[in-house]
Amino acid sequence: MEYFTAWDYVVFSAMLLISAGIGVYYAYRGEGKTSEDFLMAGRRMSALPVALSLSASFMSAVTVLGTPAEVYRFGAIFCVFSIAYTLMVVCSAEVFLPVFYRVGITSTYEYLELRFNKYLRLCGTVLFTVQTILYTGIVIYAPALALNQVTGFNLWGSVISTGLVCTFYCTLGGLKAVVWTDVFQIGIMFAGFLSVIIRASVIQGGFGHIVNDSYYGGRLNVWDFDPSPLRRHTFWTIVVGGAFTWAGIYGVNQSQVQRYISCKTRFHAKLSLYINLVGLWVILTSATMCGLSLYSVYKDCDPWTSKKVLAFDQLMPYLVVDILHDFPGVPGLFVASAYSGTLSTVSSSINALAAVTVEDLIKPYIRSVSERKLSRISMGMSLFYGIVCIGMAGLASLMGTMLQAALSIFGMIGGPLLGLFSLGILFPFVNEIGAFVGLISGFTMALWVGLGSQVYPPLPEKTRPLYLSVEGCNMSSGNLMSTTSPLTTGFKETAAARPAIADNFYSLSYLYFSTLGTISTIAVGVIVSLLTGGLKQNIDHKFLLTKEDFLSTFSWLKSGTAENTEELNRKSSTVTEGDDNPAFSQIEMDVASNSKKNQ
Repeated sequence: MEYFTAWDYVVFSAMLLISAGIGVYYAYRGEGKTSEDFLMAGRRMSALPVALSLSASFMSAVTVLGTPAEVYRFGAIFCVFSIAYTLMVVCSAEVFLPVFYRVGITSTYEYLELRFNKYLRLCGTVLFTVQTILYTGIVIYAPALALNQVTGFNLWGSVISTGLVCTFYCTLGGLKAVVWTDVFQIGIMFAGFLSVIIRASVIQGGFGHIVNDSYYGGRLNVWDFDPSPLRRHTFWTIVVGGAFTWAGIYGVNQSQVQRYISCKTRFHAKLSLYINLVGLWVILTSATMCGLSLYSVYKDCDPWTSKKVLAFDQLMPYLVVDILHDFPGVPGLFVASAYSGTLSTVSSSINALAAVTVEDLIKPYIRSVSERKLSRISMGMSLFYGIVCIGMAGLASLMGTMLQAALSIFGMIGGPLLGLFSLGILFPFVNEIGAFVGLISGFTMALWVGLGSQVYPPLPEKTRPLYLSVEGCNMSSGNLMSTTSPLTTGFKETAAARPAIADNFYSLSYLYFSTLGTISTIAVGVIVSLLTGGLKQNIDHKFLLTKEDFLSTFSWLKSGTAENTEELNRKSSTVTEGDDNPAFSQIEMDVASNSKKNQ
C-alpha cells in the first residue's frame, strides 16, 4: 500500500479527466441532436475507430487482471483462443452482419420481432436489461476490490469516480463519445501491459529468460489435443467452445453489433471486424506475455500459496507494486489501464441499455415523440442506467458467493441467444413456435449444467492447475504446497457428497456451456418448427442469409464503388444483450472471499 504515491493518483485522475473531456467535446459539437445521432453516431463512423472500440470493450479489467493470472495458473494454452477469435470474426462478419445491416436495425432484438414476433423481442429485451445491469455492476466492483486489497487504492472512491465519469461521457456524447474514449483507453491499456513486460524482462535478464523459465515450468503447454469435453482447456474446447462463446458476443450482442452497424457502409462495418481481429491477437499476445512474466518472477515463491495475496486476480497488481514501485506514476498507469478496461466495457453496456430501452420499450408504444425529445430521453436513459450500475456495484459487494454464480449465469445466456438468431437467419422454415421452444430448451440446458458446475465445481484432475512452488519463500506455514484453486470457492463440498453426475455432466468445460445452449436451441427449434407447419410459411429473404450476402464480400474486387457507396436504410428498433466478457465467468475473480477479508 505504501507504494502508491501522489503521482500514481495524478496519472489515474488524468485518464478520467481526458475520458470526461471527450464526452464534453462531442456534446459541444451537438452530436446528439437526434436519437440516431446519440445512439448510432448518425451511422457515419469509419472502420478504424470502431475496430479499436470493439477491441477495447473486449479488453475489460478482467482481461487486464484475469488473463495473465490464467496463464500463470494454467499455462499458455490460453493463446489458442487466437484461432477461436478468427472463426468468431468470420462468422460475425459473413453471417450476422449482412442481415443486420440490410434490415437497418438499431437494436438487435428488433430483428426477432421482424423475423418472429414481438413477444420474443420483449423477452430478449427484458432479459438483456436485467443481466447487463448486473454485469456492469460487477465489472465496476470486482477489479476495484482486487486493486484495493493489493495497492491500497481507495475502493469506493475508485468505484464511484469511474462510474460517474463513465456515466458523464455516455450521457453527454452518446455512441461517438463511447467509441473515441475507447480509442484513447485502449492505448492506456496497452501502455499498462508494456510497462509490466518491459520491466519484468529487465529484471529477469531479457524476455528469453522468461520464456526459458516458462518452458521448464510447464507453462508453454500450447498444444493439447485431448478430445475429452470434461477437460477445462484443450485445443478442442478452446477452438470449438471459444468460437461459440465469442460468436454469441460479437455476432448478436447489442453492445458490439450496435457499433459496427453504426459504420457508414457495410464495407466499413466488415472491415472494422477484421481490423478488430488484429487487435484481439495483440491483446491476447500481450496478456499471455504478462502471464509468463508473472510466472518467471514468482516461479520459486508463489504469492497465493504463500498467502501474500488472497486470490489469483490480485497477482497482477501485486507484481506491479513489487517491480514498479521505484518508478513514480507507473503503478498508477497500470491502475489506469485496468480501469480503462472497466470504463470501455461499462460505457458500451450503458449505451446499449439506453438504445434497448428507447427502441424496444419507448418507441413502439409512444409513436408521436419528436426526434429531439427522443434524443433527450436517450440521454436520460444513459444517466439512469449509469446510476443504476453504480448502485449495482454496491450490491455486488454484498452478494458474497452468489457473485460467481451470477457471472456464470450471465455467460450462459449467449449460447441460447446465438442459437435463436441462427434459427432466424439460417433456417427459413423455422417459425415462432419453434424459435420460442428452442430458446427455452437451450437456456434450460445451459442453466442446468452451469448451476450444477457451480454447486459441484470440477475437481483438479479436470481443470489441471499447474504446479506452484514456494521453495524460495522464507516462511513456514502448514500448507504452503496446496494447489487448490480459489476460483471455485463459492461452494464447498466433500468428495463423498458428490453425485455421479457431478463428475460427468457438471464437469463439462465452461467453454462448452455456450456450445450446448446453441446446439440445443437450434436442434429443438428445427424439430418443433417442422412439426408445427414451418415448411408452409413464406419468409421475406431480407431476413435470411443469402448467397449474394456471401459473394458480396468479394464484390470490391470487381466493383469498388458498390460496397463503398452502400448507404444504410435503417429503421430504429431494439437492442440486444451487452455482456462484454463471458471470459469473466471462466477467469472468475474470487470476490466472495475477498469481500469477507475486506470487511
